[in-house]
Amino acid sequence: MTSTVKKIAYLIWPVLLACAGGNAWTADPTFTVKTISESGAQQVLIAAEHEAEKLHAPCAIAVVDAGGTLVAFLKMDGVRSGSPDLAIGKARTSALLQRPSAETEGNVDNGRLAFVTAGLMTLRGGVPLMAGEQVVGAVGVASLNKDNDVTIAQAAAAAFASLSTTH
Repeated sequence: MTSTVKKIAYLIWPVLLACAGGNAWTADPTFTVKTISESGAQQVLIAAEHEAEKLHAPCAIAVVDAGGTLVAFLKMDGVRSGSPDLAIGKARTSALLQRPSAETEGNVDNGRLAFVTAGLMTLRGGVPLMAGEQVVGAVGVASLNKDNDVTIAQAAAAAFASLSTTH
């Protein structure tokens, strides 16, 4: 900025504040965001493990917060070596995009390849975890069967939603 522009800005700034009645800075510059707790993440793991046992479908289960950071993880006996990474990727994708990873897989299948180049896991089995209307995290499941992955993740997310509305 030139010195003349700076001088004008310094002269106009107080006038603008006075005209705004000082309200320009009275709004809170932050807001409160809910996030999944470690206890909530453990409850998701328990619900997912229970569903997996009902289906006789050993799996890897990951729970992440809304930013995609791992909060809790379980690797059941009998899963493939790559399943843990897949479960974390599915959960992370679901949390970051705030939708089931099955939708992302569908988009890629229909030609939207940008999801692949963005480093997102475009496989079904990730489901957002909701507290009311807010995404607070996600669960990702990787077993030996993609349909079981979705069923287990949806059951865990539904269990979490029922718990989060009562607390």
